[in-house]
Amino acid sequence: MIDRRTFLEFLGKGTVGALFVPSFLAGCTPGKWETIVPIAPASADRILMATGLSYELLIKWGDPISETDQFGFNNDLTACLPFDPAQPTDGILWVNHEYIHSGFVSGYWGKGEKTREQVEQEMYAVGGTIVRIRQQRNGKWEIVENDPLNRRITGKTDIPFQWPTPIYGRTSAMGTLANCSGGVTPWGTILTCEENYDSFYGERNRETGERNPGADKWYTHFDNPPEHYGWVVEVDPKTGAAKKHVALGRCAHESATVSTLPDGRVVVYSGDDANNQCLYKFIASEPHSLEKGTLYVANLEEGKWVPVDFASQPVLQARFLDQTEVLIRLREAAPLLGGTPLDRPEDVEIDPHTGAVLVSLTNNYGKNNYYGSILKIEEEGGDHAALRFQHSTLLAGGPETGFACPDNMAFDAAGNLWFTSDISGTMMHKEPYEDFKNNALFVVPRAGAQAGQVLRIAVAPVDAEFSGPWFAPDGRTLFLSVQHPGENSGRPTTLTSHWPDGGEAIPRPAVITIRGAALDALQRATE
Repeated sequence: MIDRRTFLEFLGKGTVGALFVPSFLAGCTPGKWETIVPIAPASADRILMATGLSYELLIKWGDPISETDQFGFNNDLTACLPFDPAQPTDGILWVNHEYIHSGFVSGYWGKGEKTREQVEQEMYAVGGTIVRIRQQRNGKWEIVENDPLNRRITGKTDIPFQWPTPIYGRTSAMGTLANCSGGVTPWGTILTCEENYDSFYGERNRETGERNPGADKWYTHFDNPPEHYGWVVEVDPKTGAAKKHVALGRCAHESATVSTLPDGRVVVYSGDDANNQCLYKFIASEPHSLEKGTLYVANLEEGKWVPVDFASQPVLQARFLDQTEVLIRLREAAPLLGGTPLDRPEDVEIDPHTGAVLVSLTNNYGKNNYYGSILKIEEEGGDHAALRFQHSTLLAGGPETGFACPDNMAFDAAGNLWFTSDISGTMMHKEPYEDFKNNALFVVPRAGAQAGQVLRIAVAPVDAEFSGPWFAPDGRTLFLSVQHPGENSGRPTTLTSHWPDGGEAIPRPAVITIRGAALDALQRATE
């Protein structure tokens, strides 16, 4: 466990570089606030909030967003962007939809084979949702019903590959899926990440050509190549236009966190969310674009970024045909280059004050790492384009710190670190996680009497996790996904959760907004 004093030293070191951060973070300084009273772990089938915080339901699975479309299932990343920077109360909300629970979405509870109609219902439930939102005078955010911008990107939307050669014979893919976390570019587009893509169309062995089926077995009705999934997808929220960026490589991308260099080029950090997989960064070669650049994998032992480049790496030339195959088989290429296997690298966030790169490492049962940690990367000279770095553990999970399995992270206006936990539904309330109970939302104040403490400030419903934290343009509202409540329901007669509707209703993933005096107090800054 890392102690509080060392944690504060980690937070305070360095100077911020030219980062792309939400506008409300610009120019802020750490401040003082009242004491926040954290809440205890709980097992209730409802959302619990610390005193001074309250939440409102914004939108849930199945809610209409237009005359033809509905909000998707298992929402993850949220990103609220001002429609016009001069009007921060008028925005566009993007929400990822990661995966399905077949029983809830298509009525398939595991008996027999899925029909084509059931698969199509599931394909519609993943991808992303775009909705226009406005903040009312009372501070509450609401969906603008039937706005022309409201639309869905689904598992059937045709999405082109941004790459000079076809990917397994095609220049576009049928849909996007497994959309977990992501990021936002300086030019106002969304980066949505295809994470556990193999659940839908399986995966193919490069040498034998054999294909595993994938848990959801969509290939039985839609024989799409597995290689069409596992990419970072860029979406224009104002038009719905999308493209898959092959140059960023193919893996279980959890996130795509963007930093802007002084010359207008961007750097994108991304973790491959699986046991013993790697951390990557992509350095674009042209300003305001992700179409060309170099992908690097992190070697923590030597503190360096290694180019995943067929032309300059003989070890890749000996195994692969070309750069296209290297990027498709990124998980095979990275170890050959000395990429360090990590404990499920999930979300990546950049400290707006120091420029340090934080990586949540959720856990790794195979290494007896049950609680996870948050890794800190400090690029040489504070330059996100640097190829050397130092690393350290910022926070370690466990009974001493009061959290386990860190996942999504966010920084608020005062530079406080917020993060969610992701104890899996199959392990929740079991050894060694009994004392943590349901998943939760935490904040680590940067200054004041509670600086460096890990404070539990919200608890999720049964089987659920919080994900995708994102602050509104003014910093006074936190958008947060409530994903997979009741996930362990084995059949419709034995539901484990009824959130949010209560009674005997089926559970519905949803997006909530959090506001209140405690949030305002945490963000107040003093010169």
